[in-house]
Amino acid sequence: MGNREDLLAGARRCLYEKGYARTTARDIAAAAGTSLAAIGYHFKSTEALMNAALVQTCEAWGEEMKRALAAELLPEASPLERFEAIWKRVFESFATHRGMVSASLEVYASIGHVPEVREQLATGLEAGRVQMAQLFQNLDATADRKAWAVGSFYQALLSGLLLQWLVDPERAPSSKDLTDALRTIAASVEPTGTKDKLQKGKAKKGKAPPAGGKRG
Repeated sequence: MGNREDLLAGARRCLYEKGYARTTARDIAAAAGTSLAAIGYHFKSTEALMNAALVQTCEAWGEEMKRALAAELLPEASPLERFEAIWKRVFESFATHRGMVSASLEVYASIGHVPEVREQLATGLEAGRVQMAQLFQNLDATADRKAWAVGSFYQALLSGLLLQWLVDPERAPSSKDLTDALRTIAASVEPTGTKDKLQKGKAKKGKAPPAGGKRG
């Protein structure tokens, strides 16, 4: 009988090249160099084999993101420079591993029917939140709800960018676009109370001087 690892490798190759829904048992057997009977022998069904391949894809994509995000940056980089450099690395990873990225997106679409994949994905998302909060803001998301929310924000940004890049890579935002957007958003957000103080200051300047008094 064929080797279990060969079948998993063949299933993952088919997942990257054809997608979950379009892959057949014959496709997997051909990619793995095994017989059709080997699938039943090792996994009982094609669906079980494909689900195992989905789990491996989750793990592989998680590891790839760790590698992309964990590389050393220049210690003297400013927060914005660091932000741009990290996303530049992520986009480069998208381009290098397009098949894995595409398969990962299909994982999201299939989780309603595959509980074990959903659990695997949920675990990976939580680990990603913690890592991103630490990487971007040096926060511990395991001990602070606000830090966890920061990690969730970056995780949502990653998921949305992944979708945009897959659908239309030519018009998807670049790392510089994201940095410019962050700079614009930050400039439009005033600290609590600043707006009221400014308004009061303007009102005070516009008041008429007391009777008989002089303007300074």
